[in-house]
Amino acid sequence: MSLLTNVMDHSLDDGYAEAAARKSEAGVRGLPRTLRAKLGLAAGLVLAALVVTVGAAQARISAPTLAKERTELINRIQKGTGEADRQQKRVDALRDDVSRMQREALKQHGGGKAELLALLAGSTQATGPGVKLVVDDAKGAESSGGGPRESSDFSDTGRVRDRDMQRVVNGLWASGAEAISVNGQRLTSLSAIRAAGDAILVDNKPLVPPYTVLAVGDGQRLSTAFQDSADGQYLHILQENYGVRARISAESELTLPPAPSLIVRTAKPQAGAAKPDGADTGKGTS
Repeated sequence: MSLLTNVMDHSLDDGYAEAAARKSEAGVRGLPRTLRAKLGLAAGLVLAALVVTVGAAQARISAPTLAKERTELINRIQKGTGEADRQQKRVDALRDDVSRMQREALKQHGGGKAELLALLAGSTQATGPGVKLVVDDAKGAESSGGGPRESSDFSDTGRVRDRDMQRVVNGLWASGAEAISVNGQRLTSLSAIRAAGDAILVDNKPLVPPYTVLAVGDGQRLSTAFQDSADGQYLHILQENYGVRARISAESELTLPPAPSLIVRTAKPQAGAAKPDGADTGKGTS
């Protein structure tokens, strides 16, 4: 009977009972870990929401400051631009005054040749027959490139370069032009045609294509001489090979403006009349 009583009282093996106890204990410990994970996730979400809220609040606070700084910067730019425009007008007025005084001095000391000298120097307006040459970039010309002409300081992108305009102008001078202007800029003995990036500068003034070149001279003869010259052939090659557009026409009358100013800092006129070679000037030579 004691055996039956033991079986009834201990229907499960002790090992099973021990395993069940361990499983129950593990379940009790796992519940807090799950809760801790959920609480950690909730805390992270709350912290993220807090950061976003603070950031939005700071953005709302700093927005007026940024807008104010932007407005102040725009005002400074506009003020600087206006001041630059006023200074440029003053420079232009001073250049006009200098040109006027130079013409008066030339007239005073040049006698009957004053007007001719002023005309040749480019300090006075020039009028007469001549040629009109319009040079323009190729259609769809790119801003930069590296083709065959690039190795010689040129580009084959179809854009007209400063070297191209230099050759055109020099070709017109060599063909008999007596006065030349490019896009209204009168050329003188002190003029320079240079480049700044893709822009062409004449006496430091940027030009925009198309480039209109006016040259006073014997119209039809000047046109023929230029087109037959090496520089005229060079322009023709630019048209044929690179798509540069150019057209030339003889004009019955052209008017070229005077140069803005001619500033000479070193050269001085010779004092007294010129004497024949070998004449005694009263000064020794060394």
